Amino acid sequence: MLLRSVLDSDLPIFFEQERDETARYMAAFVPEDPNDRNAFEAQWKRMRASDSILVRTIVVDSGGDSGDSAAVAGHIASFDRDGEHEVTYWLGREFWGRGIATAALQAFLREDPVRPIYGRVVKDSVASRRVLEKCGFSVCREDKGFAAGRGAEVEEYVLRLD
Repeated sequence: MLLRSVLDSDLPIFFEQERDETARYMAAFVPEDPNDRNAFEAQWKRMRASDSILVRTIVVDSGGDSGDSAAVAGHIASFDRDGEHEVTYWLGREFWGRGIATAALQAFLREDPVRPIYGRVVKDSVASRRVLEKCGFSVCREDKGFAAGRGAEVEEYVLRLD
């Protein structure tokens, strides 16, 4: 697994990954319309142009027999929201359960030294919470808000790493 700068060629992969209904449900806090390509591209243009957002592509060995064995597994980013520095990540569902999210977050935390840093997970997203906890985060409070990925208000844990 390695992290690298986001390339234009990564964006169509991210777009398809973020349209996956199961992944959208687990992430919960996602754009309302997963098929709005213009909104997706505008968001990524803003993210990549911002000096206050650090974003990386997560690349893994696909294990294929062709000469190109690298696969874009997802992305990871940090940003400031409401006076707190937060981390967020997204993996394509085919990459779940392989330790990639934990490895990517560990590597990303070495690249982004800002502390404290926060992560948010919907209360029933046990795997995402576990990723954060393996990287040293601990629950510091609870919150709730409307989640487009579920069409309802959900409860979430806010975790912190000092």
